[in-house]
Amino acid sequence: MPNPKVVADIMTRDLITVCEEDNLQGVQLDMDLFRKRHLPVVDGKRLVGLLSHRDMLRMSTGSLERSSLTDSIDAHRKADTFVAEVMTRDLVTTSPQTPIVEAAKLLTNTSHGCLPVVDDAGNLVGIVTEHDFVVLVTQLLTDDA
Repeated sequence: MPNPKVVADIMTRDLITVCEEDNLQGVQLDMDLFRKRHLPVVDGKRLVGLLSHRDMLRMSTGSLERSSLTDSIDAHRKADTFVAEVMTRDLVTTSPQTPIVEAAKLLTNTSHGCLPVVDDAGNLVGIVTEHDFVVLVTQLLTDDA
């Protein structure tokens, strides 16, 4: 891998997105199936929010002991709740041409663990996560060894 310089060099482009009208029960299935902790919320291609694993946990029945009753309550609550009700709307975003070091600084100042990547029109083009930076550091350290 050539030495990456900008967000476009490390961002994930193959995205799983959700819409504001999606219910949390279906979204939970997607998060589990695709092992995603952050799902951008889009209206067409335009980024309108972010749904995180933490948002989903806040909607879960708060019990340390799982049972069929708590699982049922949790499923009904998520079936009746929509992404628009729990997503984060005020996001820190970045562009594909942002230098990686600047994106890393932005990421350390957010509580989401990711930065949605948008073009000049506000259309979602990718996402860069803490995991992407760990992979980058690992590659750079391995290349130097």
